[in-house]
Amino acid sequence: MLALASLSGAADAAWARAGIPHADLAVLGGIAIDDASRSAAEGLIARGREEFLPADPLAFVDDQLAALDDAPIRAGMNVRSTTLGPVRRAAQLCATHDAVLEINAHCRQDELRAVGCGETLLRDTDRLARYVAAASDADATVSVKMRTEVDGVDLPALASRLADAGADALHVDAMDSEAVVAEIAAAAPDLFLLANNGVRDRRTAWEYLGYGADGVSVGRASDDPAVLRRVARATADWKRRSKNSAPRSPVTPDRGPEVIR
Repeated sequence: MLALASLSGAADAAWARAGIPHADLAVLGGIAIDDASRSAAEGLIARGREEFLPADPLAFVDDQLAALDDAPIRAGMNVRSTTLGPVRRAAQLCATHDAVLEINAHCRQDELRAVGCGETLLRDTDRLARYVAAASDADATVSVKMRTEVDGVDLPALASRLADAGADALHVDAMDSEAVVAEIAAAAPDLFLLANNGVRDRRTAWEYLGYGADGVSVGRASDDPAVLRRVARATADWKRRSKNSAPRSPVTPDRGPEVIR
């Protein structure tokens, strides 16, 4: 499976449609959906970053997902929030559009961490689990975007906790710790696992798939058709290969809920 990873200020419905020939899933956003996260996003814009900052963020979520209702690609929406209510409402919208609600526990910008969203959620396990449970209760397919190499965070233990809370998937930015993908896959074998960071070709895609990921995602290069063609071919070849040989990790590439595929 190949996914297009969210890019703040760039990953909208038009971006997703451009990736249709190659990808199975497109995660739009990220988008700040409550007052504190929106204030932080304004700070990011002030120092030159691109961000989605519509007047009504939940209306934006609804409109962008609606624009993909007839598209042959599964949509998702990556959201940032410091409070539970907007996460629940965004999940309800995702459920309506058969889209994935992706909770952002990934962004590490100082402005976002200062208000308690993004990467901060990796250390606030109880709050992150509540977000997941609320989104799951809204009948959304729930993913959590996270990163490795965060001091004091045991990602395999966190993965197991999020599975218990109702998560369907994890989207892991492996940074320079690719092997941790295998540990996460072993800790939460029922979760669909997407791996991210530096995926550009067969070698990089197969490395993550060999560690037990069910799929890979492409972020910064998601607007490069040549990269997407290479990675899509690599994931298809891996799937064919896995049907004819023993998997290289304890977790087979074909596991995971069909709702993500």
